[in-house]
Amino acid sequence: MSDAYYELVDADDPVGERFSATDLVRSTWSASIQHAAPVSALLVRALEQREQRTDTRLSRVLVDLLGPVPADGDLWLRSRIERRGRQIELVAAEMLAPGPDGAPRPVARATGWRLQRLDTSALQHAAAPPLRPIDGARSRDLAKDWDRNYVHSLDWRWLTDPLNAGAGESWLTPTVDLVADETMTPLQRLFSVADCANGIGTRLDPRQWTFLNTDLAVHVHRVPEGRWIGIRAETDYGPDGIGTTIGTLFDQTGPVGAIAQSVLVRPRPR
Repeated sequence: MSDAYYELVDADDPVGERFSATDLVRSTWSASIQHAAPVSALLVRALEQREQRTDTRLSRVLVDLLGPVPADGDLWLRSRIERRGRQIELVAAEMLAPGPDGAPRPVARATGWRLQRLDTSALQHAAAPPLRPIDGARSRDLAKDWDRNYVHSLDWRWLTDPLNAGAGESWLTPTVDLVADETMTPLQRLFSVADCANGIGTRLDPRQWTFLNTDLAVHVHRVPEGRWIGIRAETDYGPDGIGTTIGTLFDQTGPVGAIAQSVLVRPRPR
């Protein structure tokens, strides 16, 4: 079995790059759908690879989940440049899967602003206090609670207790590749865990509630370094079944970006 989320089946398929997913993409909500983290990381791969320029990088990525992304069957990725420019470009990508009629249809999409790099190292600043070191974190061994799925692909270390009154804090690193036989870029690694902010920041007992996010918006002011990604997140809940997760993303030297997610809150059926 592949130690990766996806395997590239056909790079030249007319619909788009064709992939198959492994069991490691399966969600904790349902084994029939994919966790949004591998989906968003694969979309970032498509954004990065579209007409690559060494003088730009992604600064903001918005991922919209258009519905449940099936964990089984073919998947296609395609991308395009939506707005060209010397200093600013807008890139778009979409993931497709077979619909009820068998024809490919979009199930997730992403847009990303690529901005031209300039040396501003003398101005570097980030206001958020850093996370405590990984040495003070502990594993909850989440994999023991599920059949093989996304959780089995992570080394996940918690700095806070789940469902605590304040922000949740964790360190995470994927232990598998995004695509078999490919090395993840730093941003692909970031997005392979960023969607976990919703689970880290929740105050809801997953045995009683579901809290699925429909999107994630990530702004990256600094490209992360190293294997570990830290997340500090907190979810606010409104009176009408809708919440918002707000978080900060880290590497071991400090903050690298911010994340926001829309959350649909529902009681679990008895």
